Amino acid sequence: MPSGSTSAVRKGSTFTIAIPKTRLITRQKLRKYSWLPDVLRLKGSIVPRIFGPVLTCTIFATAAAYAWDKGVNIALPNSVVPLLSVVVGLILVFRNGTSYDRYYEGRKDFGTLISHVRNLSRLIWINVAVPPNDDASKGKFPAATLTPQQLRRKKVEALKLALAFAFACKHYLRGEDGLDWADYTGILPQSVIRLSQASSKKTSAWTSYSATAKSSRTESRDETDEDDSGQSGEIEVVSRVDATKRVRVKRSKDNIKASIKSPKTPLLSSGLHSTIDFHPEPDSLTTPLPLIVAHQLAKLVFLFKRDGYLETVGPAGTNSINTLIQGMVDMLTAMERVANTPIPRSYSIHLKQCVTLYLFSLPFTLVKDMGWGMIPVVTVVAFTLMGIEGIADEIEMPFGMDKFDLPLERYCEDLKEEIEYMVERLPEGGEGMSGFDDGEGDD
Repeated sequence: MPSGSTSAVRKGSTFTIAIPKTRLITRQKLRKYSWLPDVLRLKGSIVPRIFGPVLTCTIFATAAAYAWDKGVNIALPNSVVPLLSVVVGLILVFRNGTSYDRYYEGRKDFGTLISHVRNLSRLIWINVAVPPNDDASKGKFPAATLTPQQLRRKKVEALKLALAFAFACKHYLRGEDGLDWADYTGILPQSVIRLSQASSKKTSAWTSYSATAKSSRTESRDETDEDDSGQSGEIEVVSRVDATKRVRVKRSKDNIKASIKSPKTPLLSSGLHSTIDFHPEPDSLTTPLPLIVAHQLAKLVFLFKRDGYLETVGPAGTNSINTLIQGMVDMLTAMERVANTPIPRSYSIHLKQCVTLYLFSLPFTLVKDMGWGMIPVVTVVAFTLMGIEGIADEIEMPFGMDKFDLPLERYCEDLKEEIEYMVERLPEGGEGMSGFDDGEGDD
């Protein structure tokens, strides 16, 4: 029965009219007319984060009022606080604006990535088809031997790769390495898993060369095992396998964990010249998982084109598909820029120092005119300023897992549902109705 309707029930010789109980005022309706629900709301607000610092300022203001009440002259002239208030206001505005720009850019880039995945999935699902059996394409694609069912499985694999790119970007931006994540189940092809697991094995020409170079360097060090001071000349290499390439030791003098030995040569025997090998060890050669997925996806599109399953769209259509893959990598790089370039820590420290200095000087300015009444004023001011800084600190890194960060899980799950719906219910593209397109234009 629809809400708000009435029903008549007959009991014996009388009728009873049942009127449903409806809530005249709900919380959502109240929010349209009043600020009170949000004013009194603690869940989802910044209050739990700043409760401690605000309480500290309140206790400090109480101590200042008590000292003034006991006759201690702690009053400051009114010209001190206005100077600090202007500086603090400007810094807070810039801090909040910069943090929201990072939050907005992260959402925009991830939304663009989802748009590229949607478009790529649609183009592959519709345009990849068995070549038509006409005279123009006979003998043109000898490798086009897949049946429609086999080609469908290839297309589903391509759609899973596009979806896996979004999930891989989510884990990559959060610094979550490895393949043991529940959302990879069913969407990450075995080819990507094999490539990711083999990325640290010494199978490529580069790793073979690196191993040879390392062996030769070790032999040369063994010949001169100790330097003039008697210390061992072996370089201690501290390598960290990090697929995200985000948390790496900064290459500065303070963080290079290696004991450097000067070669015993006539020109470099003074010890003033030292060389450091920054080449990664063979076992630490890693590639981010999204790039591996993009590589496999581009390879699959190439095979579709080579075998003649993309002849209906011609070279322009193939370029459009490759452009979408390139756009996905571009969005990954843009989000990586946001994740790898946080706001300088010194700026955040200086801002908190200025806000604290302002709040601790405010009681000495107001105590002469307000006495004990300045305590709630200081509390309100501290709540306002520290709340703004707390919000900016919450949203400056949008790809985390905090309460105020972007819900990347929901974005990826919605995308997964869309692609599953496409595979299960939307029709595929059939054979080309316009014949074969050789890319040379109209004859």
